Amino acid sequence: MTESDIREIVKRALNNIAPEIDVDTIDPGKDLREQMDIDSVDFLNFVIGLYKELNIEIPDADVAKLATFNGCVTYLTSRLTNLQTVRDPGHQSG
Repeated sequence: MTESDIREIVKRALNNIAPEIDVDTIDPGKDLREQMDIDSVDFLNFVIGLYKELNIEIPDADVAKLATFNGCVTYLTSRLTNLQTVRDPGHQSG
C-alpha cells in the first residue's frame, strides 16, 4: 500500500464522520478536531473507521499521533510497513 493510498483512506474515513467538510481543504499540519469541529466521539469513530479500512489496531497510546492529517499518514504508513515486515520477515523484493 502506498502513501497515496493511505491518504485516500484517511480522507474517506474523515468524510464518513463529517460529510459536510471538504477534506481537500484541510490543512494537513493542523489539528483535525479543531478544523473539522468534531467531538471526541466523532474522532473515535474516525479511528474505528481507519481500523476497519486498514485492519490494523491503533493502541489508545497512539491515538494522539493521529491528531493531524500528516500525523495520520505518517503513523499509518509506519504501522503498515512494520506489520508487513513482521508478517513476512523473509520476503525480499526484487
